[in-house]
Amino acid sequence: MMQTIAESGAGMTGASSIHMNIFGLEPVARFGTEEQKERWLTPLIAGRHKACFGVTEPNTGLDTLQLQATARRSGDGYVLSGQKVWISTAQRADKILILVRTTPRDRVKRPSQGLSLLYTDLQVPQVQITEIPKMGRAAVDTNSLFFDNWHVSMDDRVGEENEGFRMILHGMDAERILIGAEALGLGLAALRRAALYSNDRHVFGHPIGQNQGIQHPLAGSWMKLEAARMMIYRAARLYDQGYTGGEYANAGKYLAAEAAFEACERVILTHGGMGYATEYHVERYLREVFIPRIAPVSREMILNYIGERVLGLPKSY
Repeated sequence: MMQTIAESGAGMTGASSIHMNIFGLEPVARFGTEEQKERWLTPLIAGRHKACFGVTEPNTGLDTLQLQATARRSGDGYVLSGQKVWISTAQRADKILILVRTTPRDRVKRPSQGLSLLYTDLQVPQVQITEIPKMGRAAVDTNSLFFDNWHVSMDDRVGEENEGFRMILHGMDAERILIGAEALGLGLAALRRAALYSNDRHVFGHPIGQNQGIQHPLAGSWMKLEAARMMIYRAARLYDQGYTGGEYANAGKYLAAEAAFEACERVILTHGGMGYATEYHVERYLREVFIPRIAPVSREMILNYIGERVLGLPKSY
């Protein structure tokens, strides 16, 4: 579905407007109580609630185990203080699934402990939401969050205290698969426009698509996108079967993002000067295709993951 939405021409903008409501509450579906599922998932599925995802912080980036936003016990709940960044749709979201530190790093047995997962109301006075101007995906807001003295009920905690990182991983694998599928759709949308343009545009007495200098790069991109599709679909199938290893989700996202980026770049070049014009849309595709290369995890961190977890190589960072 997400591939189809992106492939329609909506790209990352169209996909990003809804994909959080598809993958984001996977930790709730897996670890929430029956009461929480009824209270949270039912209105989300019905479209009465919109949710966003709060993990990344300005001072930690991809080093999630070093998160600094805190939640201290207070009465019947927690009081949150800290910052989050790159939070999509926070301007309009009713709820946020947020990962915060409930135990200091120097008081946990393992680095993966000490973080807790909360799902709570977002539009409250204690949370300041500031939109981040960006180069693409302008139809979907992306934000910085600053919060202090934000009270969250104990009933809004998902699973056990200090075990939030383990739970959030289930949502992260799903996110990688969906982002990869969206990248595929964007790359295929770009190729479709290039093929149409190459048949219609005539130079030196024939359509430019007759030239192998045009045909071959586009054909190569189609093959790479199809190969990435197979990896994405395999990752999705394994995820649906309960497989918790992240190598296929990571690899699929990596391959799809790289194939889509190359396709969008080649499509710009196929259009020549008109590829730089907004009239043909392909310049927007190129701006948007940077997103799956960067988020939710960088290419380099995926290569690190495969090197360590699949090939058994020593940690390099």
